[in-house]
Amino acid sequence: MHSLPWIMTGNKYLIFDFDGTVADTIELSLNTFNLIAHEYNCKPIIKEDWFMLRTMRYQDLIKAYGISNTKMSLILLRIRKEIKARVNELKPIENISNSLLQIRNAGLRMGILTSNSAYNVDMFLKYNHQSDFIDFIYSDKSFFGKDKVLRRLLDHENILKEDVIYVGDETRDIEASRKVGIPVIAVTWGFHNRKTLASLNPDQIADNPEDLLGCIQKILT
Repeated sequence: MHSLPWIMTGNKYLIFDFDGTVADTIELSLNTFNLIAHEYNCKPIIKEDWFMLRTMRYQDLIKAYGISNTKMSLILLRIRKEIKARVNELKPIENISNSLLQIRNAGLRMGILTSNSAYNVDMFLKYNHQSDFIDFIYSDKSFFGKDKVLRRLLDHENILKEDVIYVGDETRDIEASRKVGIPVIAVTWGFHNRKTLASLNPDQIADNPEDLLGCIQKILT
């Protein structure tokens, strides 16, 4: 296990995105979207398009599928309801629990920032025995302007941006972290693929959860 002795001199925080980064919610979200797409005059997402979707930034994706900001907000509400109804079925990303334990043992504090509901996240953590790893859950329904949401989280939790590393699976996570001025680790097991994430120059890229501690160490040294 990596050793991070300097971390004990003060609080450092790792803030995780939830969907696709900690919880494997992507398939459920896509299936729910396809079930309701016709209600919002949107094109369904077929399996053959998944590779292409993982290369598209959100600005282009929502345009290609005819999703306005208003529609996106309504669709996300429906997806949250579906996740709430099936939260006991959701699985964590493979090996993420072991990595969270290692990070906790290394002395970092951890939180989750999500556009999902705090209830869904809390129940997921309890079902999967991860509650002891997470110090706080910050839920904000805003899908766009994630940098503003991240700033609100820091204010709410009284955390200095100098003490934070963000972890996420989307281009939005990298863009928001850059605007706020905090380092970001992009993970390749979620929504966007490695090439797309790398094009935005995150501070580190993790290809599996076991890489996270090493990425943290590189950022903090």
